[in-house]
Amino acid sequence: MVEAVPNVAHCLVTQFVLLLEHLCSALLYPDEALKASALYVWLQVFRAVGGSSAKSLPVAIRDRVCVLLRQTLANAGSAKLIKNSVGLLWLLVQHGETVSVLMNSPYTPTMWDQNTNLYNNSSQTLSQNSERQCTEQCQLPLILKQLLLSADETLQVASAKCIASVLVHSPSQYCAPFIKADVPEFLFDRLASANSEMMLWSAYSCLVLLTEDPLFFSQCHSIYGVESLVHSLKEALQMSNLEVHKQGLLLLTLILERQPPSVRLLPSAPVFVAVSEAVVAGVSSPCLLVATQGASAASALFRLNHQSLPVQYREIERLVEAVSSRFSELHLLSSGRQRSSGSVKRSGLSKKAFRSEGFLLQALVCFQAACRLAEECASDPVLKENVFTAPVKTSQTEDSLESLCHCLLHCCDSVWIPTVTRMCERAANPHILQKFYSILASQFSLLPRLMPLFANKLSSSGFYRLTLEHKGLFCAASRNVELNASCCDFLQKLSMCLLPQSEAPSESHQQDVEEIENLLLHNLPSLCCPLSDWPSLLYENPGPQLSEHSGPRSTQYCLVVILHLAFQQGDRLLPDQTVFSSVLWLLHSVQEQVSCVLPRCVLRSALYLLAVTQDNSPSLDRTPLNCINTALSSCQSFSSLYVHHPALLHFICRYPELAEKFGAAVLELWLTKQTRAVTDVAEPGGETKEDQTQHQKPDKETVDLLNLIEKYPAVVITLLDMLFVRQPPLADRAYAVLELLLQGERKYELDLCAKVRPVLLKALRQFSLEMAGRALGERRPKETVNSLPLVLKLLCVTQATDPPLTSSYSKMNELHFKLLYHVSNIAGRITSTNTESLLPALNYLYCGLSLCPEHCTDRAVSMLLSNSGLMDQLQTLLSSSSSSSSSSSAPYVSPSLQPPSSLLCCSHLLLSSLITLQHAHTAQVHRSIGWSLDTAVQRLLLQKRSTDNLLLASNLRLLQALLDVDLESGLVSVTTGPGLVGPRPLGFQDGALYPLGFRGAQCLTIALSGLLFQKHELLLRASVNCLSSLLGFLQRKSHITAKYVVCHPWTRFLLCCLIGPGESCLVHPAILRLITLLLKHSSTAVPLEPDLLRVMEAVEKTGVKELSQEASQAFRLLLTQVQSSVLQPPLTEEHKLRLRKMLEELSLQTPAQSSTSTSTSTVLHVGDVSVCWSDFTLMTPG
Repeated sequence: MVEAVPNVAHCLVTQFVLLLEHLCSALLYPDEALKASALYVWLQVFRAVGGSSAKSLPVAIRDRVCVLLRQTLANAGSAKLIKNSVGLLWLLVQHGETVSVLMNSPYTPTMWDQNTNLYNNSSQTLSQNSERQCTEQCQLPLILKQLLLSADETLQVASAKCIASVLVHSPSQYCAPFIKADVPEFLFDRLASANSEMMLWSAYSCLVLLTEDPLFFSQCHSIYGVESLVHSLKEALQMSNLEVHKQGLLLLTLILERQPPSVRLLPSAPVFVAVSEAVVAGVSSPCLLVATQGASAASALFRLNHQSLPVQYREIERLVEAVSSRFSELHLLSSGRQRSSGSVKRSGLSKKAFRSEGFLLQALVCFQAACRLAEECASDPVLKENVFTAPVKTSQTEDSLESLCHCLLHCCDSVWIPTVTRMCERAANPHILQKFYSILASQFSLLPRLMPLFANKLSSSGFYRLTLEHKGLFCAASRNVELNASCCDFLQKLSMCLLPQSEAPSESHQQDVEEIENLLLHNLPSLCCPLSDWPSLLYENPGPQLSEHSGPRSTQYCLVVILHLAFQQGDRLLPDQTVFSSVLWLLHSVQEQVSCVLPRCVLRSALYLLAVTQDNSPSLDRTPLNCINTALSSCQSFSSLYVHHPALLHFICRYPELAEKFGAAVLELWLTKQTRAVTDVAEPGGETKEDQTQHQKPDKETVDLLNLIEKYPAVVITLLDMLFVRQPPLADRAYAVLELLLQGERKYELDLCAKVRPVLLKALRQFSLEMAGRALGERRPKETVNSLPLVLKLLCVTQATDPPLTSSYSKMNELHFKLLYHVSNIAGRITSTNTESLLPALNYLYCGLSLCPEHCTDRAVSMLLSNSGLMDQLQTLLSSSSSSSSSSSAPYVSPSLQPPSSLLCCSHLLLSSLITLQHAHTAQVHRSIGWSLDTAVQRLLLQKRSTDNLLLASNLRLLQALLDVDLESGLVSVTTGPGLVGPRPLGFQDGALYPLGFRGAQCLTIALSGLLFQKHELLLRASVNCLSSLLGFLQRKSHITAKYVVCHPWTRFLLCCLIGPGESCLVHPAILRLITLLLKHSSTAVPLEPDLLRVMEAVEKTGVKELSQEASQAFRLLLTQVQSSVLQPPLTEEHKLRLRKMLEELSLQTPAQSSTSTSTSTVLHVGDVSVCWSDFTLMTPG
């Protein structure tokens, strides 16, 4: 009737209370069937009226039902009675009043029946209560615990649901009885064996509530059940019910969060790994809500007290990577969409966005916890080294703290920063930003060695602006204090990391760092205004400052430092013109306030800002320049204000008032910085090909300096002063810049060579006076700088750049002679071992003499010949060379005393020019030089393999000059030996060819033939020219010997070898001149077939127009010689026609049409030696 008629239950409650009392008495009867029926009626009564009957019933009856129900359930044996009792209990525990009665009624001892089987013989009866409790202990937890022990899963679920319902009403009041009854232990046991979602969810819910009581942890229930929890979580995450996933992860999170640090929850690595795997599975759930709870569990797992020994860094990395991998799925809601939507939470897309934002916030908390854990492990040597790691581990580097820190930095850089900044562009959240900036700040302590790169990337990506804008947006008026603190911490660490990149290395560096650190520390928290308000802050005149590091003036200093560091990374927080004018006003304001002194670090930042913003700002007049000059002069050392930036060079050199006082200092610092950089990358072992390439392509700093000189030519004088008064390597850098400047192709308003030469002449005069004084016994001051080598090198550069053959020579005739005079005096006075100075001096003398115009050569050669010191110097060098290359009978010369080959080359080349010009002008010789012809021929014949090619070429050039004057020169006294001439009395040929002799002519011919095989350009030209001079000498002295040399079989073999390899050799000017030379001295020396025809075919194949000017001239001379020679066999008509056609083509060809060739006035640099190309131009056979 109660089931059929709903109003019956209501009537019973309201009108038939007496009947209900009898119904309660029915529960006292021993008949379990009657009890089951009575309980069923009560169940229907409570259920029919929707739970309102519990409130409508008189309190006495309601309480009596609760007491009787508890007693009945405690002694129930039949399945039906237990089922009805549990059903009624479930309804009663929904109400707080009935829960209070059920939990607080005293325990009545009873015996449980054991004779009834439950549910298809598959379950067991409730066992007899053998645990006799004292009267003050609650009975309901024990009853529900017995239900948990039942084999019936339905009863287990019902028991767990009842426990949860009881605990919900007052966890603080009801948790303790359940914990004392060991209910958590049995709940964990159920988790280990449960397979249903309902059982798992119910057990999770109970345990979540039980964790609110500290007694849960003090009785070690968490330690007992953690493995069961992890096992059930892995099973639950495979199920489809997401609520079970969330509840299980919530339970794990609470246990991890509330576990006392003094009691280790995860003592071993396998347990930690198992928990980590379960959390990774939760984070990887397709549902963002579940993943969010998983991230929360990960945050709790990252606590230091949960880490096992050894620490499982690789597992922590996997967790971080799992959280980071979810970012690509996030749907971040834009602020515009939030405003346009009337009810954001109703749309599915908006729900996704809010869930995404929730996950992002929890993920940031997780990542922050991981960073904090890494910091804590780094501070503990045991955890940092992970000394308990098994020695058999194959890859410890992958499971190390450093690997974890790399993982955190990589994820932060590649995932977290892009995601959060993308979110900030749409709708910034102060809670998310607070975690984000805290994470960024923590990175600076994890991997300090990588932080400069990380800081550069952040600052160049606009993080100064982003952070300051967030401070102004969310932190004004003391709002979001935690966000403000995180932003300040990040800006502080970012700035201190960037600071060494802008600081000049000096003793005051540490003081400046501390000053800036204090400025930022005390002023960043109050800097919560928009960037647009910064100019007004800088323009304020705050008056006296009471505190050293805080106050309005210190805030201005802080702004200047931040602007400097941000500008340095390309983050221009304010317009250039605004920064320029604001900084100027600040300098003026500080100087007006006499008691205020601008800190050095702030002055450096101000100078940098003025320099980098000058291009977009108006030029300065006298007043602001005086202000800047005064500010810079207030610092004892300009080096402490220097910032290595080209804009600073331009700013100082732009204004003469600043350049006069600080120009030399800023250039010196610029070159010093560059010198250090070059020194750092230089490798021992001399100059390499890479170094030569670097000389050809100047580095960026040198290019910047060249651009500065192009804009402000007065800088050249400052560089020259450095060359004279500064020590290496600074002077070397100044020389390198001037060398590039003079050799470059830039167009300057002033003639740099004309500007440099008078300064160099002045320096040479000073050197001459000093040398003369030392010759008289005067002592040289210790502080004197030996800049003579650099001055001489620079003089050689001006000579090669603007040789005397140019039009400038006529305008500066006297200057060139004065330079030549002083250099010759210096060359004669320095020691022969001073290669550093002697080599450029001889280079300059040689090139000056060789390039001198014809109408001036007589004066130049006479001046040099009259310098006895120079002649003695040449004699010393030649004697050393002769001693080192003579036979074994000669005295031994130490290799350290032998002059370098480059110095010998210069000596030979200079002496050859002196011989030629002395003979041409019959100049007076005051001191002759001895030279061994025997030694020279031996070197060419026997020592060519061990001798440098350029030295061989210079020897040939000297020998050529002597042969041209028939080995009879007033300047050089040629000596011979038995190796060249026969025994005395000399024979006819030896006498005619003396001092060379017939045997000497043969030896020299063989030596020249061998040198022709070297295929070295200068050596090939020098060999052909020397052979031409030799044949001319032989022709004049003994034409029979000349013909013998030309027609010797060795000559024929030489020619076959030279023209055999390929067409490129056949059209070489030197080979063409050699063939012409041989034909001139003997028509039979070169046969028409095949040699001459092969040459003609090679030229036809190459094309006359493709020949160089020198090759065209050599080929024309060869064809002319062929026409005039009597060949065997003679030329046919076809050959003659062919010759005429080629000559016509050559005559029609203008010099412009032929391939470019080297000018005769060109100076080549072969190593350290300057070579005049005119000395190696191929001679025309006379």
